[in-house]
Amino acid sequence: MTFEDQHHKYLQLALEEAKKCTPTPTAFCVGCVLVSRLSAEPLVMSTGYSRELPGNTHAEANALSKFRSLPQEELCRFDPAASHAEILASADVYTTMEPCSIRTSGLSPCADALIDAQVKRCFIGVGEPDDFVQCEGAQKLVNAGIDVVWLKGLEEESLSVARRGH
Repeated sequence: MTFEDQHHKYLQLALEEAKKCTPTPTAFCVGCVLVSRLSAEPLVMSTGYSRELPGNTHAEANALSKFRSLPQEELCRFDPAASHAEILASADVYTTMEPCSIRTSGLSPCADALIDAQVKRCFIGVGEPDDFVQCEGAQKLVNAGIDVVWLKGLEEESLSVARRGH
C-alpha cells in the first residue's frame, strides 16, 4: 500500500465515522481518526464524530477526549514509555472537514484543541464551507506549526456526508 493509499484509507475511516452522526440542519456531520506513527505500522489511536459525546461536541474534540481517557496500560501498544501527550505529539489527524476555528455555541474550536494537543499533521478531506461561519481552522494549524495536507479525491463525498440533514 502506498503512502497516499494509506492516507485515503484513514480518511475513508473518518467518513465512516461521519456517517454515524445524527443529521441536523444547523451543523455538519464530521468524522475524525487519530493515527499514531510511533511504531513500524501506523495504529488508530481513537475515532470520533460530531455530536458523539454529550454537549454539542465536534469530531476532533471527541477523538481527542476518547484518546485521553484511555488508561495508561492501553498506551503500551503505541509506545510502552510514552504519555498521552507524547503520543498525541506524534499523531496524524484525519478529518473529513477542516477543523473549526470558531464555534457559534461558544465552545472551544477544534483547531485550538488540535494545537493544544500539539499533533504533528492534519489531513483534511474538504474545507469548511461558509454555511455557518467563515472558517480559518487550517490556517490556524499552519500558523501553529502543524503540517496541513489537503487530501485530493474525496472532497465531494466529504461535503455530501457533512451536509446530510441540510
